[in-house]
Amino acid sequence: MERIHIYHTNDIHSHLENWPRIEQFLKQQRKQHQDQDEVFLFDIGDFIDRWHPLTEATMGKASIDLLNECQYTAVTIGNNEGINLPHNELDQLYDDAQFDVLAANLFQKNNQQPGWVKPYQIYRTKSGTRLGVIGLTANFARLYELLGWNLTEPINELKKWIIAVKEQSDMVILLSHLGLRDDERIAAEFPEIDVILGAHTHHFLENGKLVDNTLLAAAGKFGYYVGQVTITLDSQKTIQDKQAILYDTKELPAAQNEAQIAEAFLDKGKKLLNGRVTTLTKPFLSNPFKETEFSHFLCKALRDWCHTDCAMINAGLLLGPLSGDVTEFDLLNICPHPINPCVVEVNGEELKDILIETMDESLHQRQIKGLGFRGNMLGIFVYDGITFHSGEIFINGEKLEPQKIYTLALPDMFTFGHFFKGVLPHKDKQYFLPEFLRDILKWKLKTQS
Repeated sequence: MERIHIYHTNDIHSHLENWPRIEQFLKQQRKQHQDQDEVFLFDIGDFIDRWHPLTEATMGKASIDLLNECQYTAVTIGNNEGINLPHNELDQLYDDAQFDVLAANLFQKNNQQPGWVKPYQIYRTKSGTRLGVIGLTANFARLYELLGWNLTEPINELKKWIIAVKEQSDMVILLSHLGLRDDERIAAEFPEIDVILGAHTHHFLENGKLVDNTLLAAAGKFGYYVGQVTITLDSQKTIQDKQAILYDTKELPAAQNEAQIAEAFLDKGKKLLNGRVTTLTKPFLSNPFKETEFSHFLCKALRDWCHTDCAMINAGLLLGPLSGDVTEFDLLNICPHPINPCVVEVNGEELKDILIETMDESLHQRQIKGLGFRGNMLGIFVYDGITFHSGEIFINGEKLEPQKIYTLALPDMFTFGHFFKGVLPHKDKQYFLPEFLRDILKWKLKTQS
């Protein structure tokens, strides 16, 4: 009998406060198994997140050092690697990687895979068992295209490779940054796949989930859990058993100086981001539930950057004030979101519907998780080029006309189908990449200096 241990992480999102304990655990487990059993270690994407100063300062490269140190076997990329880094930064992210990067549906514009990516890899154990491992990343094709990549539909790509991989393998493993629903669909449609290690939707499967004969496993988010899949094979290399478990990171043995190590990650990033952007002669104050000079400044910056008739933002995007000498770190600290500008064209009637919805006080109190938002509550909406008087709406001083077409700039988080559902899902959107809102804020501060 042969036992293979697969450890997996996903959606760490640069929550490096949990990393020292995870690293210690993974190294101990590798050492414990190495004499008798095989160990493989995979990350399923979104390891990096640019809210963290060290990730921002190094454009994710510091995270590659951490993965190398733990001797990861392979990773796939998530959307935080793929669409939150400019093209050149992603193209260089894995220059020093000592592991494979597997993403079968990522290509350059010329439809060639970049040199640092493979669609799949075959790994062999000491006894000769072959593991065919394929990687797939979430289908944000339009955003990848704006950054100079070509992303293909992942399940179609899987169909292209699965037969060849199966022919070369005794078992097939999918690293899937697609989400639980797609993983369940793939398990039902591709019985050739033995194990799907999942991510993206931050689901955690405490003891895995069997769909037909495919085992699904996933470890939640932020390093709260580490996953382990154990596969037992007979002498004919036929799988006899496969089990999945999760380890709660906070219940793992504490690592030596773990708090100081996590703090050192933050301090190093902060030092690297100490470049001065501007000096303010008076403070910019923030309040999620009041329009401030600061929130209006950001809204105007968004409109000016996008050259639109009007703009709107939510005040909850600004997580604190600015004053005195403003550094790159200060901007990251108060605007950590990987959110890009977006422009939509709407007629006056549609714009009115959107603006009425923004006045819903229950929306202001809504707590948001995901969509790139790294704050807490949405907050009130702030406008530029839009005013209200005696029950009427005015665009740049002129009364709103129901059939006139207006261009509206707004944060991209409002265009992903969760807000303003009566209007925005049906509209063409123009996304501005790779700049985040904090880059727009930085640009405006520098032009005002």
